[in-house]
Amino acid sequence: MSNLQWPELIIFTLLFALVTVLGFMASRWQRGSTLDHLDEWGLGGRKFGSWITWFLLGGDLYTAYTFVAVPALVFSAGALGLYALPYTIVVYPIVLLPALRMWSVSRVRGYVTPADFVRGRFGSPILALLVAITGIVATMPYIALQLVGLEAVLRTMGINGGGIVGHLPLLVAFVILAFYTYQSGLRAPALIAFVKDILIYIVILVAIIYLPSKLGGWSHIFDAAAKKLGTPNPTTGKPAGSILLTANNQLQYATLALGSALALFLYPHSLTSVLASRGRSVIKRNMVALPAYSLVLGLLALLGYVAITAGVKPLTNAATGKADGNTIVPVLFDNQFSSWFAGIAFAAIGIGALVPAAIMSIAAANLWTRNIYKEYIRKNATPQEEAKQAKLASLVVKLGAVAVIILIDPQFSIDLQLIGGVLILQTLPAVALALYTRWFHRWGLIAGWVVGIGWGLIMLYGIPNPANGKQHFGGSALALGNMSIFGWHPFSGSLVQIYVGFVALIANLVVAAIVTVVARQLKVFNGTDDTEPEDYHTDEHDKNLRPIGVH
Repeated sequence: MSNLQWPELIIFTLLFALVTVLGFMASRWQRGSTLDHLDEWGLGGRKFGSWITWFLLGGDLYTAYTFVAVPALVFSAGALGLYALPYTIVVYPIVLLPALRMWSVSRVRGYVTPADFVRGRFGSPILALLVAITGIVATMPYIALQLVGLEAVLRTMGINGGGIVGHLPLLVAFVILAFYTYQSGLRAPALIAFVKDILIYIVILVAIIYLPSKLGGWSHIFDAAAKKLGTPNPTTGKPAGSILLTANNQLQYATLALGSALALFLYPHSLTSVLASRGRSVIKRNMVALPAYSLVLGLLALLGYVAITAGVKPLTNAATGKADGNTIVPVLFDNQFSSWFAGIAFAAIGIGALVPAAIMSIAAANLWTRNIYKEYIRKNATPQEEAKQAKLASLVVKLGAVAVIILIDPQFSIDLQLIGGVLILQTLPAVALALYTRWFHRWGLIAGWVVGIGWGLIMLYGIPNPANGKQHFGGSALALGNMSIFGWHPFSGSLVQIYVGFVALIANLVVAAIVTVVARQLKVFNGTDDTEPEDYHTDEHDKNLRPIGVH
């Protein structure tokens, strides 16, 4: 760590200190009577307005990993990496109506998590437990990936040592994050998101105007990217990618974009931000305004092609001895901008790690507290005990994410997140579809979940990645020719690829439907629905709302 970039490091530290102060001050911002209740600590009092919710959702959905990983994927694979753009465009029309219904029923019934809703809708603690566990497991590597983005920035500034010393700045950052999240709850990331978004917009607007003019214009950038991506990889003997989709990856692109869109608001942290809003009108405004972030994401993605033209080489991770592809954008900024502006850009990415990490840890803690601790360990827990348990659980979740980064190859955490996306998609029938219909039997949903999770993991396990020598969990794209249904290969020989999560979801729905028909024929009890039809249309000023902070 002898090559520290001091000007960048100083600016990064000053801006980080600013958001730390904001994080601790947030405990007194729009505070209710107490923070010893999940409504207040975990959902910010359920009273965030349009602007706060917009920044909170943006900070929650567009993470540090987004800022470094999407351009890095475009840098290495080309057009396929742009799947994130249509995915974030179609997601908001898709989730608008379900998000409204989830807000209404949760506000009336006091639900804090999606598993709370499932428990009330089907009267099934088992199904609720499966949804809660899936949410926690899928969220943990997502938090770890925020550390991957933060470490990429620290590595570019010269903090690239091996062992525990190399991780020390990361540990300090997340200890600070843990303390102000413990104290302030969801209000902390909501307040910090203002700073993060302002910095991100400044950085990307400057970068997308200045860099192309410096490197010869967009025509030259696309030509250089096409030439580089078309060069055969020494390991595989095939081109690394292309700036246009091919016949074999078009289906993968479409199903990955759609599957990711369907999965995004199934993540507990996404729903946490929705439930924290004041009313349905706030959610409607946000679903209209949030595509503005998609514009920024598209501009960010193009930085992958800019990095190719600029001749950027990823830094070597001193801890693993391997090239860290996530350093592509930080190195680009470090090489092309002055130290002071690069410091601002690095702070934007670093703070962009803290906001979603805080929200994710709160969401995971809410799931643990409401759907595991209270359901199976302490049924008579008071609201104060629930809040204390959630605060402690949020610390454990953060420590677990840090341990993932320290103890394993960071690339494996990326693979874990890939698995997490496939897993969380399997909760769609029990969570999203149940907002509209109770036709599926609870045992059908359980059976579908088991099949979707099991087959999804089997397919992921069988996908290799020759480029990095991985035999298993090498990606999310499955060649149709390799798809096996009890030994039957319906698309034998086909090289067309498809997103594994999409295939697993179809299997999930088919099995859930079959078991539902059988269960209905056998007249198997389907639990008691605690919700009423009017619960799904309630708004903020209606009379049947449960008082906030009352259990």
